[in-house]
Amino acid sequence: MSFLAIPFPAFDPVLIQLGPFAIRWYALAYIAGLLGGWQLLKRMVARPGWTMTPEQVDDLLFFATLGVILGGRLGFVLFYHPLYYLSNPLQILAVWQGGMSFHGGLVGVLVACWLFARSRGIPALEVGDAVATVTPVGLFFGRLANFINAELWGRPTELPWGMVFPNAGPLPRHPSQLYEAALEGILLFIVLQVMARGARDPATAGRLGGTFLLGYGLCRAFVELFREPDAHLGLLFGFITMGQLLSLPMILLGLVLIAWSWRDRGRRVAS
Repeated sequence: MSFLAIPFPAFDPVLIQLGPFAIRWYALAYIAGLLGGWQLLKRMVARPGWTMTPEQVDDLLFFATLGVILGGRLGFVLFYHPLYYLSNPLQILAVWQGGMSFHGGLVGVLVACWLFARSRGIPALEVGDAVATVTPVGLFFGRLANFINAELWGRPTELPWGMVFPNAGPLPRHPSQLYEAALEGILLFIVLQVMARGARDPATAGRLGGTFLLGYGLCRAFVELFREPDAHLGLLFGFITMGQLLSLPMILLGLVLIAWSWRDRGRRVAS
């Protein structure tokens, strides 16, 4: 073991245990992300240029919550352990045992946003832009919960901040959960909040959502270089992780939305 390795803090994944009832940090991360994003979004849509009202954001929270939970769970089942859950279908419902996929949750939220936009008569790109600006809040808390749970650790490293994680062997590893919290959470949040400041220009619809997709895809693909690949998957095709593979469509869609927002704005200005 490296002499400079940092021992992992003795975190308890369970905050409160009352008999069979337990409150876990991971559950609180989801709650904090959803509630924090909800309040930020209500303030943002009160600015000029937004069709959506603060009252409609209350309804959007319900749609987004369902999208995150259902999409995240199904994504984990289909992307990471399809054969196991095919043999044990009832285990799909055991969400209290953990197992959520961000990419699956993203698909779930996109579907939920589309359904919400259609039911309320709001442009879907506007709803997507709004949700994109606050999604990094949930990502930040989620990655901190991953760190507290001592899961999704990084690859071995000799850097002075390498950390020895429980159940990960004696070698110090990258605290990749904190890398993701900093990039996908803090950095991406700052970029999107700066872009969304002031009044909204409807001609830029899709730009915030595209920036989020592009930014997350790039950040995730980068951090995967330091994150230990899933043991049962390894490197797909010998050179790419599942996280990087799933991030590629996000990067491409993000670029398309950004290009479309500039093209659409240019046509409106010209007319």
